[in-house]
Amino acid sequence: MATLDEKKLRTLSRRELLKLTPVLAVGAFAVSSLRPGLLKRGIAFSDWTAGKLFRGGHPATSLPDSAVVPFSNFPYNFYDVLDPEVDLDSWTLTVEGNVRKPGEYTLAQIQALPKIRQNTRHVCVEGWDVIGAFGGARISDFLNLIGADLTSKYIAVECADDYYESVDMASVLHPQSLLCYEMYGQPLDRGHGAPLRLQMPTKLGYKQAKYLTKFQVTNVLRPERGYWEDQGYAWFAGL
Repeated sequence: MATLDEKKLRTLSRRELLKLTPVLAVGAFAVSSLRPGLLKRGIAFSDWTAGKLFRGGHPATSLPDSAVVPFSNFPYNFYDVLDPEVDLDSWTLTVEGNVRKPGEYTLAQIQALPKIRQNTRHVCVEGWDVIGAFGGARISDFLNLIGADLTSKYIAVECADDYYESVDMASVLHPQSLLCYEMYGQPLDRGHGAPLRLQMPTKLGYKQAKYLTKFQVTNVLRPERGYWEDQGYAWFAGL
């Protein structure tokens, strides 16, 4: 098979090279030993691109009450157990990392922050989506409460059901990113993540960690970045 000589390769325009990329990729994927590495690099490139294109001030669509599905039609979705049996009376959120006020925070302290109510779309990577009614405190307001260093790159959370997740700071600071403690005007029930979960309409559903127990502000993520991401899902997971 003919190959491009070095001189011709140097004269190819960027656009022509981009046209060749799909052909080269298909050929590479035909070699089984190259597939895992290519897939990993492809997901990393997708995450990088999504992060660069993210617009922190651009709102996700807010919908009228008439568009919200009945609470009974909002699916319960869980990776392990529907109810990890959190002791709601003694629950606290452990805060650590790049903050001036680390320690244990109660639900009442979070609820004392300005409440945001929003009707937004929850999109699951499994192929379904639903419009729900959510209430809670902006994560940005909570970051101010705990004295977080907002130049940090990430937050990382851990959950009572052993789920874990991490999120880029730009997405965390989005005005619709919530520490959610209500759905449909009522406290979260156990199946939907009581007493506290993430709710970010700019992200896919698997980023919306439930049953929060630990909240860390950090510049360095541990190797375990997210439960599904560690199994091959995209990390940025933007919409």
